[in-house]
Amino acid sequence: MNPIQPVSLVTEFAPAERAPVETIQRQIDSVVRQPLIAELLNSVLNYVLILNQQRQIVFASKNLQELAPGVELKGLLGKRPGEVFGCTHSEASIGGCGTTAFCKECGAVKVILTSLAGKKDCQECRVIRVSGSEREAMDLLVAGTPLTINDEAYSLVAIADISHEKRRRALERIFFHDVINSAGGLEGRILLIGERAPADMRGQVDLLHAGVRHVLDEILAQRDLLAAESNELPVVPEPLRSQDVLEKVLQLYTTHPVAEGRRLSMASTSVSQGLVTDPRLLRRILGNMIKNALEASRPGHVVTAGCAKDDNGVRFWVHNPTFMPSGVQLQVFNRSFSTKGSGRGLGTYSVKLLAERYLKGKAGFTTSEEGGTTFFVILPKNLVVTETQS
Repeated sequence: MNPIQPVSLVTEFAPAERAPVETIQRQIDSVVRQPLIAELLNSVLNYVLILNQQRQIVFASKNLQELAPGVELKGLLGKRPGEVFGCTHSEASIGGCGTTAFCKECGAVKVILTSLAGKKDCQECRVIRVSGSEREAMDLLVAGTPLTINDEAYSLVAIADISHEKRRRALERIFFHDVINSAGGLEGRILLIGERAPADMRGQVDLLHAGVRHVLDEILAQRDLLAAESNELPVVPEPLRSQDVLEKVLQLYTTHPVAEGRRLSMASTSVSQGLVTDPRLLRRILGNMIKNALEASRPGHVVTAGCAKDDNGVRFWVHNPTFMPSGVQLQVFNRSFSTKGSGRGLGTYSVKLLAERYLKGKAGFTTSEEGGTTFFVILPKNLVVTETQS
């Protein structure tokens, strides 16, 4: 008579089999005996797990209870991550976490399997769980790293709760969509009024239109900056002439409130150059450079902008007559640093971010007490866009 063979658990994705209790306990003891492991992993900000080859927890950092309220740390050991977090899919199959059809799209399961196979991975994961009578969604960022302890392979899993970030970004998208539509609608009404306004009122209507245009441009600038920091900003290169773009931005800022008492001019040494780059991002960069120069200047000063050929592509610059102190020079490209008070300091930061990360150029400045301050960007003549930027 043939001996009875154990029946394998059915799975639609990851293996369902689990390690025996004795094996789990041995692995837990093996991890705990490692010098400094518990101390180090309990000191990091992320939630940390160590999983065995069957994706079962053999170590959990103390702060993991924040993601699994009411569960004792000892109660986590031997379980799989989805079972600890209360994922609804972990209860849909006898095999548990990782074994349903839904698990094929789970970033956490993919990361764990990849790291157990010897490769690092990092993906987002969305967990739906029931808390009381309410369904709750958690957005997690999960990173997995291969780990070997006493010749056994494990997965070191670090988890960050990004739910608040996801909610904030969703609200930001809704806000920008609504406020841009409202401002655009207001601009359209002002243009309609301008067509019907008497001659003696058209000057006032033009000023009103310029004001709304500047407000809309500030809203769009903030939207683009947030998208740039999240690596979500699309880049669409087009052929253009450097001086044509610069002239349009200068015209826009001539009527800007920050230009009051100051004069904007195109440098006589400017030479128009052809280049292929994203015109929207270039206008954003030039606008921030010009606005920053106007704010740094005093009434009566002249701010000069120009463009010319450079050995590495095309150079744009904006000059103002004031000197930038050394303390400011060291921090000028830092986010939220400003000499104009709190809540400012995004202009020069965004110049460097957009020019270098997205347009593959270089941003910098020169300053002296005799010659004033010049901010510049040097952009490649032909921008090549990668798949992640398009």
